[in-house]
Amino acid sequence: MEEKNKDLITLIQINFSRLSKGQRLIAEYILNHYDKAAFMTASKLGEMVGVSESTVVRFANALGFAGYPSLQRALQELIKNKLTTVQRLSMSNNYSDNSNLLKKILKADMDNIRSTIEEISNDEFEKVVDCIYNANRVYIIGLRSSTTLANYLGFYLSLILDNVKVVTYGISDIFEQLLRVNKGDVVIGISYPRYSRRTLEALNYVKQQECKIIGITDSFLSPISGIADYTLIAKSNMISFVDSLVAPLSLINALIIAIGMKEKNEIAEYFQKLETLWSEYNVYDCKDKKDLF
Repeated sequence: MEEKNKDLITLIQINFSRLSKGQRLIAEYILNHYDKAAFMTASKLGEMVGVSESTVVRFANALGFAGYPSLQRALQELIKNKLTTVQRLSMSNNYSDNSNLLKKILKADMDNIRSTIEEISNDEFEKVVDCIYNANRVYIIGLRSSTTLANYLGFYLSLILDNVKVVTYGISDIFEQLLRVNKGDVVIGISYPRYSRRTLEALNYVKQQECKIIGITDSFLSPISGIADYTLIAKSNMISFVDSLVAPLSLINALIIAIGMKEKNEIAEYFQKLETLWSEYNVYDCKDKKDLF
């Protein structure tokens, strides 16, 4: 199905002549308004072009898809990095009913996690864990909306390993922070739509230094997937103008725990020292509730 995603418009054009009259109406609408069609239900798309919902389903089948949801996902993959923020905002109309807003968004996040579970490779995950654990140094880069994910991963990995650096905008340029990257290091690149050009440039630079690159992204069509040695896919289908980062965060949690289990005995002593420091300097509010009254 990845090949269909890459050239979906061409696929429609090639098959256009053998489509039925109703299916041609759907094809013409998608070719002209694929950014809108990508977020329509089968019934809504059928209503828009004046055909039945079953005709829309048959159209998807005629293109080689198992059903309309598969075609819709292919359309979303095609356009997700091309939509402007304004276009994304217009998608919010699907969530204008505040009474169902919470459940719709939670369900969308659940769908992202479910898709991630179904598609992620356990073998690839284990290789990534070993790669990070055995690296001389671990660099983490995630910019724009991925900054939160990079900082989260960096914070917890730094509690486990003593060789972790989060690369981000600051006093030093991105490339200055990556200047000492070499063959024994690992660079973890986190990139979600709209994909940051700067992240891709940084990963292309470290690729020349012959270090290992781990990509955490939403699709094998992502720009960083083509240059990463290992790629972990966590779905982030767009809800609106806000990126859904629930599935990526869950994947990162799994990475942290898996690496932590390799250092379980060593970090137990380290964490005990941390608890002593936190207590001594009142880092956390540990008052007994009875002291508040």
